[in-house]
Amino acid sequence: MIVSSQFSIDVGGGAMPAYLSRPAGGGTYPAVIVLEGLYGFDDELKRITDLLASTGYVGLAINYFYRTDPDFRAPFSPEGRAVGVAASSTIRKDQIRADVSAARDWLNDQVFVTSGHVGSWGFGFGGTLAFVTATLPGLLAAVVFYGQSIGEAMPSGEPPPIDQAKEIHAPLLLVFGGEDELIKPAEIDSISSTLTKYNKKFQMQLYPSVGHSFFRATMASVAAHEAADAWDLVQAFFRRNLD
Repeated sequence: MIVSSQFSIDVGGGAMPAYLSRPAGGGTYPAVIVLEGLYGFDDELKRITDLLASTGYVGLAINYFYRTDPDFRAPFSPEGRAVGVAASSTIRKDQIRADVSAARDWLNDQVFVTSGHVGSWGFGFGGTLAFVTATLPGLLAAVVFYGQSIGEAMPSGEPPPIDQAKEIHAPLLLVFGGEDELIKPAEIDSISSTLTKYNKKFQMQLYPSVGHSFFRATMASVAAHEAADAWDLVQAFFRRNLD
């Protein structure tokens, strides 16, 4: 069984909405900060957070859009994506570092968290931000699912996150779809070669026949095998680096 709750975490005087899901039993558990994509705090985000809790992790999803819209949520549609793209242009790297640092510190203060055993997992634009969190102290692992704007400029206009590859210290798991219309093969190759150049610890998985957002529940009819395999990879990665 799992228990869940919604509340807010203070970040420099601002209230960042959060969704917590954790095992119902006693003891302590490693924790994973979940980073939403362009569609905001939707049911899919809660599904992922609950999925983590069901396998023995504390999941904490944070709404990093709170500075402009604490209730941000867009439909999973072309129109929703356009809204999300516009919203993502307001997100800067220093902000996400502050948000994830606050979430990390909150988790480490909880009696049900194994202090110091915290990672991140992000999707789409949230995957890009998970990549950024790999530079933060106190994060032991980062999972990046189809993160666009890693090898290209951020929507805010800031330089590509890959430019800070030297600063990465957490192991990375990067998962992409070969038919992703938002991330070209050349960008994926560039990310891999740059991380290799700087001797970073990373694992990369490419599923040739799926596109962007293939892990969403609504994509199960076309990507069930790949989603199941990716979930196995995530669990193994977190066991190695967080447990």
